Amino acid sequence: MTVLTRTISPWKLRTRTLEAGQRTLVMGVINITPDSFSDGGNFLDPDAAIAHALRLLDEGADVLDLGAESTRPGSHAGRAAEAGGNADGAVSANEEQARLLPVIEGILAARPEAVISADTYKSATARAALAAGAEIINDVSGFAWDSGLAPVCAEFGSGVVLMHTRGRPDVWREQEKLPSDELMNLVRTGLARSMELATLAGVLAEAIVLDPGYGFGKRFDENYILLARQAELLALGRPLLAGLSRKSFLGHILAPLQGGKQAPVASRETAGIAALVTAILHGASIVRVHDVRPAVEAARIADAVLAAS
Repeated sequence: MTVLTRTISPWKLRTRTLEAGQRTLVMGVINITPDSFSDGGNFLDPDAAIAHALRLLDEGADVLDLGAESTRPGSHAGRAAEAGGNADGAVSANEEQARLLPVIEGILAARPEAVISADTYKSATARAALAAGAEIINDVSGFAWDSGLAPVCAEFGSGVVLMHTRGRPDVWREQEKLPSDELMNLVRTGLARSMELATLAGVLAEAIVLDPGYGFGKRFDENYILLARQAELLALGRPLLAGLSRKSFLGHILAPLQGGKQAPVASRETAGIAALVTAILHGASIVRVHDVRPAVEAARIADAVLAAS
């Protein structure tokens, strides 16, 4: 394995700038949903979500990523007929904002310096979240599901995370596996297209971070191909974010240790740390995780290896 020396790149957010690559930035996940695959329902109550967010900050999170609609496999995310609509079971923009905004406001009341990312593909929700104090919009569709989202991000000057997604969650299980080169070309060209959409809308290049989209329309083994070749995506010229925490492809590979059954979510933490360190050594500057403290510690070791290389 070739160990990389990361380039330090400014990541321009709405009111401040983070240095991506100087050390690994840890993004802590708060799912304000009843149905997320990993912890659905645990933080649907605003007070519980705020308390959890403050714990993650105390454990070392650099950014908090708040999501109020699940994009788990099989969900109807992205199927809304228009921004704010509610087609085929997708969460409406109004419901999403009712979950999200009180938590943003509560976190910032307690910790005004907190850097908050809103995990949404809806322009209406992004506008409301940024007006409430969010610094980043994390769009799992890479600006593909709502044409109004990129202009909103440009208007507010927010940071953006553009993820590659192959199709929508309700079709992932039926997709055919791709050969390695075809998979990498699909991800590379998809992220390049997302960057083009961002630029056309007026989003600054310095505001963009790219996410390969582990688990988002990639079959089990495809995620390991993507992880092994992740560094190829650095040629796109922007920092990479890796979201590997608790993903089902980790549980799949652990099945022989679980009597042939896929490892449950609660048994994927060690595997997740292994994947996280691999992603950092393959060029990721930001990692998105559920359990912050172990991730911070693992990232320190990976960063030390990079610094010594």
